[in-house]
Amino acid sequence: MHLGRQHLARLARAVHRLVSHRGVRVFALIAAVGISLWNVDRVPHTAVVPALLGLLPFAIGKYILCPLRWHAISTSGRTRRWHLRAYAESEILGLISPWHAGADLWRVHRLETIGVRRSSGVAEVALDRFVGAVGLVVAVAVCGVTLPWTVLAVALGAAAAVLTVALVVRRRRPALTGRWPWPSPKVFALGVLLSIGYQATILGLLFGAINAVGGPAPGLQLVAVFGASQIAGALPGVHGASPREGALVAGLASIGIAWREAFGAVALTALLYWIPALLIGGTFLFLRWRGWFTESRAA
Repeated sequence: MHLGRQHLARLARAVHRLVSHRGVRVFALIAAVGISLWNVDRVPHTAVVPALLGLLPFAIGKYILCPLRWHAISTSGRTRRWHLRAYAESEILGLISPWHAGADLWRVHRLETIGVRRSSGVAEVALDRFVGAVGLVVAVAVCGVTLPWTVLAVALGAAAAVLTVALVVRRRRPALTGRWPWPSPKVFALGVLLSIGYQATILGLLFGAINAVGGPAPGLQLVAVFGASQIAGALPGVHGASPREGALVAGLASIGIAWREAFGAVALTALLYWIPALLIGGTFLFLRWRGWFTESRAA
């Protein structure tokens, strides 16, 4: 048991050094540019205006609504501006890692740098993920997509397991759970609403991408296809080549969009993700690298 804890501690320290290394940040920026250029070849001739009109609400949802959700449930005591910066910085690492895991590691690292305990940081980021997942399920239900019983059972089972573990730990180790975030029902509801708003901005980006490549975008059918593809996003994969993108291409083709336009729209959507990530997250990473942001540790 003791050896197992030592191995976990060494692994945690290794991950911490990896995430906080400046070379990793530079590599992340270079990899982001490389993947963006690779995706250009997969995108057919596009109209710029529809793509930009779809990108604008997405950027607001991703880099404002999502950080505000994190800030709402956070117990770090940091400002909204701090959460906006930290979230934007994490996105590049998230886009080049399976299941967006790099973003979570970076956010935990950023919380540690201000004095938040690692266990509390992990719990906070996990809770933010959980609230986002609840918002996704609600958004899919609003889209009119019937969740398969297996998916619903797994989701409810995972939620029940997380809740059971949290209650057991809170009962037996109250000193430990006192440092964990426990949002009120009002805060939880706010987080879910922000998540639904974010899902709506992704739908807007997809609608803009389909119009940009010249394909028809039937409204209600597109909403249903989008909801179904978001379910596939629960499976791990790298951005631009994940089960979510594959399900989205198949769904668009099933509602009458030509395969070329379907592939082009999905590839364009994956490419457009990088623009605000590089402009916003990349800028904040570069400024942090140059020492522009200095932050005091939490009490």
